[in-house]
Amino acid sequence: MKATQKSAPKAAQAKPQLMKAPAMKINIGIDDKDRKKIADGLSRVLADTYTLYLKTHNFHWNVTGPMFQTLHLMFETQYNELALAVDLIAERIRALGHRAPATYAEFSELSSIEETMGDVSAEDMIRLLVEGQEAVVRTARSIFPAVEKASDEPTADLLTQRMQTHEKTAWMLRSMLES
Repeated sequence: MKATQKSAPKAAQAKPQLMKAPAMKINIGIDDKDRKKIADGLSRVLADTYTLYLKTHNFHWNVTGPMFQTLHLMFETQYNELALAVDLIAERIRALGHRAPATYAEFSELSSIEETMGDVSAEDMIRLLVEGQEAVVRTARSIFPAVEKASDEPTADLLTQRMQTHEKTAWMLRSMLES
């Protein structure tokens, strides 16, 4: 005699439906439309920063020539700083209630900085990084009117710090090109 197993009732076989709690309304004194505009701008800053991070890391790995040691170490310091920055920017986007872009495809679409392919001389690396640093500053500066209109002091503080860092880094890199 064969033992038969009773199958569970269909209701028990169905996958449980996960109920998502309704999202809490964000009430930080900045209306939804302004938070969206600021988050969109910060997403562009994030994309520029991440693209610059990748470019700087690429140059750290691939720099050659008489300035190798100096540039290798300088680029490492710069990409480590950029790695910390992307986290701060992404977290601010999230605090404003929006999803932070996080894929190469999204960054490529949003960034104003072009990728650099192939071999590049050390001097051209420096030039390209100056351009990248300045691009991040321009992108950050472009969203200031929306930030100021919304009285978003935390984002203004973040952008001010980022612009200050990028302007200083651009100056230091630019100084290496002077003869």
